[in-house]
Amino acid sequence: MVTKQTKLEALRKTPSIYPTKTKLQITIIFFIVLGFYLFSMVWTQREMVGGFGDALANMYTVIEKFFPPNLEVIPKVWGAMAQTIQMAVIATTLAAILTVPLALLSAQNITTFKPLYLITRTLLNILRTIPDLVLAVIFVGLFGVGLLPGILALFIFSLGILAKLISETIEAVDMNPLEAMRASGGNIFQVIYFGLIPQVLPQFTSFVLYVFEINIRASVVLGLVGAGGIGLVLDQQLGFYNYPNAMAIIILIFIVVIVIEFISNKLREALI
Repeated sequence: MVTKQTKLEALRKTPSIYPTKTKLQITIIFFIVLGFYLFSMVWTQREMVGGFGDALANMYTVIEKFFPPNLEVIPKVWGAMAQTIQMAVIATTLAAILTVPLALLSAQNITTFKPLYLITRTLLNILRTIPDLVLAVIFVGLFGVGLLPGILALFIFSLGILAKLISETIEAVDMNPLEAMRASGGNIFQVIYFGLIPQVLPQFTSFVLYVFEINIRASVVLGLVGAGGIGLVLDQQLGFYNYPNAMAIIILIFIVVIVIEFISNKLREALI
C-alpha cells in the first residue's frame, strides 16, 4: 500500500524539469527586467511636467472639449474617408503583386543561389527599417501634399512586411512534393505553381488582409503629415481647434476600421 510518506519521498526523488542553474538564470533575468520597468516608471514620472497627478486632473478638461461630437460633419468627410480606403487598397494590391517574386527570392529553400538570397534579404531588411511616417514625409517633400505620397509610403511599408511573412511561410512548407516534381522533370515554374502555391495561398491571402487592416490605420496617421485622406482633414480640424468636428471624424474612423476588420476576419475564416 502506497502511503503519503512514500508519495512525498517519490516527489523528492523526481528530477526537476529545469536545472538549478537555469532556474537561477531565469530568476536573475526576471528581477533585472522588473528593475528596468520600475526605473523607467520613476524616470518617466520625473520627466513629466506636473507628473501623473496633473495629467489625470487635465483629462476631464481635454475630454470635455471633444464632446458632444458634431456628427453633422460626417457627410462632408465621406470623400476623404473613401480616399483613405483607396490609398490602402492600391498600396496593398501593388505590394501583394510585387511580394511574390521578392518572397521567392528571399526564401532559402527556393533560392539556392546564395548571393541573390542575401541581396534580397538585405533589401527587405532596409525596407522594414524605415518607418512609414518617415517615408510619407519624404514623399510629401518630393511630390507635394496628396494621395500619391501616402500610396507610395504604404506600398513600401507593406512590401517589407508582406515579403518577410510570405518568405518565412515558404521556408516552412513541406518540400517533399516539390522534390518529387523536380525529380519527375518539372521545371521551376511548374514546381512553384503546382507544388508551392497550393501550400502558401491560404496564408498569403490571410497576410494580405492583415496588412490591408494595418494600412487603413496607418493611412490615417500619414494624413497628419500631408499624405491625403481623412488624416489630413482630421489634422486640419485639430489645427482649427474644432474639437467636436475632430471627435466626429475619430468616431467615423473607428466605425470604418471595425467594419473592415470584421469583413476581413470573415474572409480569413472562410479561406483558412
